[in-house]
Amino acid sequence: MQLLNRVAIVTGAARGIGAATAALLAENGAHVAVSDIDAEVAEAVVQQITAAGGSAANFPCDVSKPAQVEALVAQVVAQWGKLDILVNNAGICPRIPVEEMTEEWFDRITNVNMKSVFFLTRAAAEAMKTNGFGRVVNVSSTGGRVGGVHNATVYSATKAGVLSMTKSLARHYAPFNILINAVAPGAVDTRMFESIPAEGVANYVATVPLKRLAQPVEIAHSILPLCLPTMTWVTGATLDVNGGVVMM
Repeated sequence: MQLLNRVAIVTGAARGIGAATAALLAENGAHVAVSDIDAEVAEAVVQQITAAGGSAANFPCDVSKPAQVEALVAQVVAQWGKLDILVNNAGICPRIPVEEMTEEWFDRITNVNMKSVFFLTRAAAEAMKTNGFGRVVNVSSTGGRVGGVHNATVYSATKAGVLSMTKSLARHYAPFNILINAVAPGAVDTRMFESIPAEGVANYVATVPLKRLAQPVEIAHSILPLCLPTMTWVTGATLDVNGGVVMM
């Protein structure tokens, strides 16, 4: 129970890495705001957490809308009295070739994956200042390290932007004991990876020293340490969680 009575927001928490992270934070004692645009699926995650004895509630939110993320923070603070942890996990990765990318899709990917990180982190950090404590973890991607893989050029650009933004925000909020870090997962066995042809998956796995895809809970276990109050001397860092594909 390393996070007993801490309050956390996890975005994109209806499935995959987000759901696994929400469950793990709750297992360690946190009150967890399960936030996703898909409220019905998110509610199922809440029910699973509470059935296991954890504390969670459903907070639907379109993170691409700054007004909604500000309202999200206000609602969480109203329910639990404070905010300690934010995991910016929400993201989309439509597999669109460069030649077929439209302005509408470009803007949508950017707004969900990158703009949301800035505005939600800012709103959360302002709430965290009250107690002089905060932990923010931004979920980037190996794509942000190496560039687009399989029609993911814009996605990878946004994830590189998240890495840079993590460093800048970490500097800005360090005086308030708000530590901001990132994780950069490689390929994870989630819905986001399902659209890649089987041959493409096999070719990718062949490049992974551990020779498999990650499971969402493995990424969650990489996020958890960065949320702990005992993690006091790490900020602006990126943890590469990719089975050895990229070694920095």
